[in-house]
Amino acid sequence: MRTHNLGYPRIGSKRELKKACENYWAGKITGDELLHAGKQIRKENWRLQQAAGIDFIPTNDFSYYDHVLDTGLMLGNIPPRFFPFVPEEKTSFLSLYFAMARGYQEGDLSITALEMTKWFDTNYHYLVPEFYRNQTFGFACTDVITEFIEARELGINAKPVILGPVSYLLLGKEKEKGFHRIELLETLLPVYKGILNSLQKAGAACIQMDEPCLVFDLDSTLNPYFAEAYNYLATACPGIKILLATYFGELGDNLPLACSLPVDTLHVDLVKAPGQLDGVLAQIPDNMSLSLGIVDGRNIWKNNYDASLGIIRKAIRALGEERIRIAPSCSLLHSPCDLDLETDEAILPGKIKHWMSFARQKLRETVDLSALSASRPDEVETLLADNRKAHQSRLSSALIHDPAVQARISSIRDKDFDREQPFAYRKKLQNTYLHLPLLPTTTIGSFPQTKEVREVRSKFKRGIISHKDYTDRINTFIKEAVEIQEEIGLDVFVHGEFERNDMVEYFGEQLSGFAFTQNGWVQSYGSRCVKPPVIYGDVSRPEAMTVRWINYAQSLTDKPVKGMLTGPVTILQWSFVRNDQARSTTAMQIALAIRDEIADLEHAGVKIIQVDEPAIREGLPLRKSGWQDYLDWAVKAFKLSVAGVQPQTQIHTHMCYSEFNDIITSIAAMDADVITIETSRSQMELLDAFINYHYPNDIGPGVYDIHSPRIPSVEEMELMLNKALKLIPVSQLWINPDCGLKTRNWEETTQALKNMVQAAKNIRH
Repeated sequence: MRTHNLGYPRIGSKRELKKACENYWAGKITGDELLHAGKQIRKENWRLQQAAGIDFIPTNDFSYYDHVLDTGLMLGNIPPRFFPFVPEEKTSFLSLYFAMARGYQEGDLSITALEMTKWFDTNYHYLVPEFYRNQTFGFACTDVITEFIEARELGINAKPVILGPVSYLLLGKEKEKGFHRIELLETLLPVYKGILNSLQKAGAACIQMDEPCLVFDLDSTLNPYFAEAYNYLATACPGIKILLATYFGELGDNLPLACSLPVDTLHVDLVKAPGQLDGVLAQIPDNMSLSLGIVDGRNIWKNNYDASLGIIRKAIRALGEERIRIAPSCSLLHSPCDLDLETDEAILPGKIKHWMSFARQKLRETVDLSALSASRPDEVETLLADNRKAHQSRLSSALIHDPAVQARISSIRDKDFDREQPFAYRKKLQNTYLHLPLLPTTTIGSFPQTKEVREVRSKFKRGIISHKDYTDRINTFIKEAVEIQEEIGLDVFVHGEFERNDMVEYFGEQLSGFAFTQNGWVQSYGSRCVKPPVIYGDVSRPEAMTVRWINYAQSLTDKPVKGMLTGPVTILQWSFVRNDQARSTTAMQIALAIRDEIADLEHAGVKIIQVDEPAIREGLPLRKSGWQDYLDWAVKAFKLSVAGVQPQTQIHTHMCYSEFNDIITSIAAMDADVITIETSRSQMELLDAFINYHYPNDIGPGVYDIHSPRIPSVEEMELMLNKALKLIPVSQLWINPDCGLKTRNWEETTQALKNMVQAAKNIRH
């Protein structure tokens, strides 16, 4: 059985791409130097996959920012506002590419970036394609060909990866009314034909075409478009084999459609949806091979070889070895690069590390499973014995279970999930208690994480400075942030979060049941990488985590300073979570820990507490049949964490790039006093959820995009606010940026916030 991989992390094992991109943006390296850095990362990725024994190695899975943006550039889908950046010679698209990704501002030219949203139910963000009626496409950027040739010249058995035409259209948005973007398929397909023909001429025998939208609840009217696309490509490019890749869920009622398409191989995710195997085996046609996504591409636990071999052998009995391919469940983009880089026992203890597997190790697991399921398993029996030993040690470890935590979970009662007074009553008390003006202004939490801030944290972590020196330096940063907020004129302050490396990792480091890594970085978007904690056991809070920093900030001002916490669902979603108990149980354990922290903050006199849940929408199952169960426990986890406060204490929450229309009643059920959301890249379109639903509590739609270096004008923010006021009563409206400001510099931050406060004053007037 042949092995293949769907994609590999593109950031580099030590985040080389992040550093190269940020140096390029800062003008420290040239475009050629950035392109060279990318070429070196690709070469290293291909070589290590080849060394692991992978038979078909992906190309075109690399990206300098986002693969959906790359697809758009390849297809010539360039919105008109970016035309000033289209190069005449088309030898380098870097200026255009990063303008589309990050926006642009220089002199009188100010251009907003493409909208950004979550990639299915992951923590990766993609840039949303924009579509216009009657637009045309063309094979513009030829990197897909260049990189394939690059790999072939290195002796790599390369398999180009391309986002399929139907999913590309469905993942975008119409920017004009009166048409559906799928209508553009007929215009788009000839460009795909040209790409496939060019790849075939370059020597490609097989192409991986990703159609992840096949795991959605699709309108049956879309079925003919999938058929049209793949019948067209099969006829137009008869000499090339297509591996159709689906992932992140089950095909379900789309299975007959997938099996009817004229493709050589169908890939299915048997980690996220193992129950779909029987249906696939029953319906797959005799002329189609099956790729088993059997190694988890999204979590870091070792594969259970016995369980996987049972699935593989079942498929072999039905189809025969020659029709089976072995692969990870999805692209390894969502996994850290290499467990071998975790060398510090003090950070990641060997007992826990022994249970884990990163991207490089998952390649080995893929090859192992192919060998173990072949006709000569005795030659690799030690692999199976070692794997069984690792799993048994995890099951029997005393590190996993805490009887006190389990007893507390059992003692939760219905009354623990609800605040004692309704919002209308609480709001009157809070207005008296807080003395805030109409349209109060605030920020979401973090302020710029400068080089100096990062150095202080690093020196303390390495033992170079004392705890007192560290505390004094962080207090200095907090004091400066409070002074800046006083000067800007904000109404509700934050302390800046200078002590925090990451909004999830920081809390995980202070909770039991969590482990950490040195180099377990995963791309979130562009150059932004996160290092998710690992939840391996029962979770509890040994001591207060944030109180001293908030107390110090509050001592410096008469304005209210928000206590800043990350919510239980987001900590869960943005961690690598134990897979030996229900996710809902782990969420409730985290919620109790956050509840304890909130009680301490309130006891210390903190009047406003923000519990961020930016990930609550991304945790929603891709199929609607699973929504209600998830929303029930996700909302309850949030409410359990905040419901113990007094009515005059104001609870805020924040949510990132989320389409709220379909879950607005569940968002309201969270009963936060104030919710802030990211809306600026969509030009307030995300507020459409509030057209037909009267949201009962207060809301702060973001008035400017913090993911872009451009500084919006006062007039631009006033325009955004006036859009919001058409949908939200002025008495319910807060004014804030889209998200935290840790990735921006102080110059951008200060000017943008001054403009925001001035816009608020103008609207108040």
